[in-house]
Amino acid sequence: MRLLHTSDWHLGRSFHRVGLLGAQAAFLDHLVATVHEHRVDAVLVAGDVYDRAVPPLSAVELFDTALHRLAEAGVPTLMISGNHDSARRLGVGAGLIERAGIHLRTDPDGIGTPVVLADAHGDVALYGLPYLEPALVRERLGAGKAGHEAVLTAAMDRVRADLAGRPPGTRSVVVAHAFVAGGAPSDSERDITVGGVSAVPAGIFDGVDYVALGHLHGSQTLTPRVRYSGSPLAYSFSEADHRKTMWLVDLGPAGPDGADLAAERLDCPVPRPLARLRGRLDDLLADPAHARHEDSWVEATLTDPVRPTDPMNRLAERFPHTLNLVFDPERTGGDTGASYAQRLRDRSDQQIAEDFVAHVRGGAPLDGAERAVLYGAFDDVRVDTAEREAGR
Repeated sequence: MRLLHTSDWHLGRSFHRVGLLGAQAAFLDHLVATVHEHRVDAVLVAGDVYDRAVPPLSAVELFDTALHRLAEAGVPTLMISGNHDSARRLGVGAGLIERAGIHLRTDPDGIGTPVVLADAHGDVALYGLPYLEPALVRERLGAGKAGHEAVLTAAMDRVRADLAGRPPGTRSVVVAHAFVAGGAPSDSERDITVGGVSAVPAGIFDGVDYVALGHLHGSQTLTPRVRYSGSPLAYSFSEADHRKTMWLVDLGPAGPDGADLAAERLDCPVPRPLARLRGRLDDLLADPAHARHEDSWVEATLTDPVRPTDPMNRLAERFPHTLNLVFDPERTGGDTGASYAQRLRDRSDQQIAEDFVAHVRGGAPLDGAERAVLYGAFDDVRVDTAEREAGR
């Protein structure tokens, strides 16, 4: 069975105030063409279909068009909600849409009910695990704790229980939206840390023939059977080196160690390449090596000791698609000159808050009880936000 694995469309999102709806439409054209060209048997969409809980009408219309085209292609599609989506909104009409072969999985109660397809080698059970906000689904799933690992373990217990009752040789595919340990994040994913922990071990998915993951925006292979497709478009300059692709997965017959599996990366259309340039302004404007970036979206980091006059307009004369400007002046001696943004880079909200508390009380670090209170406060804010979005 041939599967096309994609995720993190983020319909409605912009890139540094540049609208991407046209580029997203071009990607969906490419996706439908790929389905036909490669004779795909099923499409897997691993969450974050939209960029926010209440997307703009233009994004909803684009999504609606994509559903019609996939239905017309006659290829079953399994789609889950991600942490950016409103599960209730995305799931409206799921029962009716399912008659057209579009299977929306947004309700945790449906985790153990797969979409069952068949090929010459027997059945393939496709399980959809929507993004599971621990505090909201813990009791429904019977998880012992309110962390990501606990609720995903409980969800996979339901998957395995259903799979155990199916005919021998039934192959299994799980579509999930989570941060799995070993994955490399970028700057454009929303933090899903709970109690100081965001990642779950890949071993949670042991025993499944293929796991189609969403959430991280870089395409990556955690194990031969556990993969992220990544986002089809770049949504931050931290993704400048990403190769944006989808996974074309061929699932063969079942064997003693699981089904045979082969995976190939298929490139997505690139609306405009990204470039991150660094140096003094005059050097950036004169260096012939940068000629290849003149049509790129550019983030320029200027290292001039003194901030130049009118730098954005001057850059735009050579690089008309400059979108972001950063100042990091050269320093001498013991002055590191690290900017506030640089000091915060790669640090979670909890770590930043801990550093602040320690700073205002003279450097004394937080003890375990204080750290737990802080983590609890961040969790409460995130859960409150999730509940308000779910109720819209």
